[in-house]
Amino acid sequence: MTHHPSTQHPPAPDELLRAVTDALRSDETPPGEDDSLIAWGLDSITLMRIAGGWRKQGVRVSFAELAKEPTLRAWRSLLMAARPAPPTRPAPPQPVADPGEPFPLAVMQHAYWIGRGDGTTLGSVAAHLYVEFDGEDVDAQRLDRAVRALVARHGMLRARFTDDGRQQILPEPARPATVVHDLRDLDEESATARLEDIRHSSSHARLDVAAGEVYSVQLSLLPQGRTRLHVDVDMLAADALSYRVLLSDLAALYQHPDTPLPPIGTSYPEYLAERHEMRRLSREQSRAWWGSRVPDLPSAPELPLVPEAERTDPTRVTRRHHWLPPEDKRRLASRAHQHGLTPAMAVATAFSEVLAAWSGQPRFLLNVPMFDRRGSHPDVDLLVGDFTSSVLLDVDLTEPATFTEHALRLQDRMHTDAAHADYSGVEVLRDLTRHNGEQVLAPVVFTSALNLGELFDAGVTRSFGKPAWIISQGPQVLLDAQVTEVDGGLLVNWDVREDAFPDGLIDAMFAAFHALVTRLGTDDTVWERPVPALLPGTQTAVRANANATDAPRSHRLLHEGFFARAAERPDAPALLWGGEGYL
Repeated sequence: MTHHPSTQHPPAPDELLRAVTDALRSDETPPGEDDSLIAWGLDSITLMRIAGGWRKQGVRVSFAELAKEPTLRAWRSLLMAARPAPPTRPAPPQPVADPGEPFPLAVMQHAYWIGRGDGTTLGSVAAHLYVEFDGEDVDAQRLDRAVRALVARHGMLRARFTDDGRQQILPEPARPATVVHDLRDLDEESATARLEDIRHSSSHARLDVAAGEVYSVQLSLLPQGRTRLHVDVDMLAADALSYRVLLSDLAALYQHPDTPLPPIGTSYPEYLAERHEMRRLSREQSRAWWGSRVPDLPSAPELPLVPEAERTDPTRVTRRHHWLPPEDKRRLASRAHQHGLTPAMAVATAFSEVLAAWSGQPRFLLNVPMFDRRGSHPDVDLLVGDFTSSVLLDVDLTEPATFTEHALRLQDRMHTDAAHADYSGVEVLRDLTRHNGEQVLAPVVFTSALNLGELFDAGVTRSFGKPAWIISQGPQVLLDAQVTEVDGGLLVNWDVREDAFPDGLIDAMFAAFHALVTRLGTDDTVWERPVPALLPGTQTAVRANANATDAPRSHRLLHEGFFARAAERPDAPALLWGGEGYL
């Protein structure tokens, strides 16, 4: 007798929707049928998780459809009308024949790899994240043992990136696990100077990824039992969320050296192979969608820049930051939700308003990274690697409107664009370059990690101390604005190619930005009015003077005056150079 497996029907709409309401606010009365779920805490990341989870359960409903009308009533209609889809567990990809065999780079990895080169515009920079933790009594030997276990656990910490643009996981690490700096016998001034040297070199490092150097862990031992842990990871090997995984695992291995972590049943190369197959159709659909938009897409914000030849240190990155305490964060989130906005889009709009104030044009492209791990294996979230994509967000603040109106339009645009993120912003930039006949960059970035949890969990800070210095940089990036959760509050910071901008410009822009973000959390009226003038008075005066073109008009073309003067004085020199006249 032949056994036929039973057909697996997707759960009923009410069951699926109950899981949504439980995820949003389990401690309150569930939202009404026509309430905006964004007002109840829904954001783009949660939306992607919902769409992916439903698809795994046999429901074919897209991110774009859910984002268009985020209410329970609309979603119930979508669920009832949705065609059943087979669970998104594709046939197992062809496994890598040899675990040590080279495999292709992901799209963002390839962009990072190219951008490291000295011949690229805004290149000569590694994409990496560097953090310092100030703590006490961190044991060097115990740390070294934990780092070795971490490298054994995560293959991408043993990755090398070959000259032909591929990656390979090595059986053994290419460098010592940790480097220890014993500064305990130095006086305070000398120890501080040495720490500054380590910070400077680490903040702007380009690790030798071709030789398998993708991370650096250093420990500085200081007087009175103080310690500083320096952790640098190249984003070719680990994106920002993977950095969190690494630090959390490192803390667990340090705290409990004899307790192994649960094994990871998949690998990064297996994930990439599966993703390639999973997204083949959606990538082609997204490619066609972006192709139709390429002719109309704007360029990057036209910010005042120092000519490249005049930049003293073109790769130097500096950071501005502003921390909103937990209560200020809650007020900002509450007001955003009341206006049908996610907190991330409220902050993104504030950033866009500042850019528009200093930019030559109020319409421009904003580069928005997306954190999107979509894999069928249950251990995907334990992996370390680059899982990012990006969206080129078309910001258009041309029409006068209130802050909320601008933000709602930008949020709608973001949801639409994010639904087509399987064809990434890097690929769209290549298409724009071909279309325009010259290189197109999107060097202004907005990165949101809201709703992804604390940047560093309690185990990390308990083991190694408080994060005292954080900086990131990337190739072909002038300005990266980031928002994330730290110590229960909201950290907004800008990482900036300092010498690319005139003196004082970034300080003025950041002051306007964090003042606007702060007012959004404290003043209800800000949401319902156009954003007031953000430019300092001195800058406004300079612009007014430059644009003061009122004068008597000759109503002649430019060249007509020249020819008229030549007819009047045919023997006069046309150009004086070096004291001699030339006709």
